[in-house]
Amino acid sequence: MDKKVVWGISVKEILMVLGLYAVSAFFYHLTVWLSIPHKAGVDSTLLSLKAFIDGGGLQYSILLVFTIPIWWLIFIRLKHLSLWKRLLLHALFLPIFIYTARILYYYICEALGWFHLQETAQIWDLYIPALFYLIQFGIYHTYEHYKENQKKLKLEGELKQAALKSELAAIKAQLNPHFLYNVFNTINASVPAKQEKTRQMIATLSDLFRYQLKASKKELVTLEEELDFVKKYLKLEKARFEERLNVEINVPTELLKEEIPPMLLQPLVENSVKHGISNTLKGGTITISIFKDGEKLKFEIADTGIGVKDKESIFEKGVGLTNTRLRLLKMYESHMEVLDNTPQGLKIRFAL
Repeated sequence: MDKKVVWGISVKEILMVLGLYAVSAFFYHLTVWLSIPHKAGVDSTLLSLKAFIDGGGLQYSILLVFTIPIWWLIFIRLKHLSLWKRLLLHALFLPIFIYTARILYYYICEALGWFHLQETAQIWDLYIPALFYLIQFGIYHTYEHYKENQKKLKLEGELKQAALKSELAAIKAQLNPHFLYNVFNTINASVPAKQEKTRQMIATLSDLFRYQLKASKKELVTLEEELDFVKKYLKLEKARFEERLNVEINVPTELLKEEIPPMLLQPLVENSVKHGISNTLKGGTITISIFKDGEKLKFEIADTGIGVKDKESIFEKGVGLTNTRLRLLKMYESHMEVLDNTPQGLKIRFAL
């Protein structure tokens, strides 16, 4: 029932709208039918009732057809507009809705020989649809506000959970950093001089721990510092994958002093390595592109790995990507895009 069918609408929501129309049509036309005199005889009365039921279904079906494009414009196409601007649009759509719907309804009724209100009583076919328009769109706007509020509450809950996980991870990682550095230095010293590559890898790993400790104490770091950390991480991965892993970094020099949250790029790059490159025999290329577009700093991390059909599933494979997406939403109200790369692989985009 909660499965999305079109435009983010679920089956349950469609049934609720159809129910609103069915109930409204029934009571409106029942009221009209009871308010007019009928000829004597059960058969004629039943036929009269049937005509009103048929007419009610027709009239409210027309109202539904006219509602759909208006709803799409206000709640899908123009959703980016402020609420008061969208509410003002109803002043334009309301007369179009009631007059054109009534003209079409009367035309079809007359073509089929069905009854509709006559003379001064026709005012009710303007007043009632106008009232119905205001009621239904009042419900839609209220429901939209409710759903947005639920999303915010869910996001706040996820952020609190992510923060709790980060705090627990920090507690678990609270080994004395100096102890770790001393251990690295001790291991480094014990490695024979001829194993220079191993010594360099240990030194690089030590630098990664040092940056993570620094990042835990700062809100922002320069793009240059973050990229240096990512390069060292990829250097260690390159030692593992050798020729199977290629890296391209496209960042203008003038952007290196821009400030960004620390540990923002590494989870995305790690995802490309772990779920993209490592699963292919021939390996692939990871490309990091950063550029300025107006006031926005735009990021793109792409790989030529195996790709993912279900894009949302990548956020279920670990906390790194999920936390990064939540940080972007919380700090910058920025949405992470997950797209297919060309000719293959995955591409992640976002802007600060």
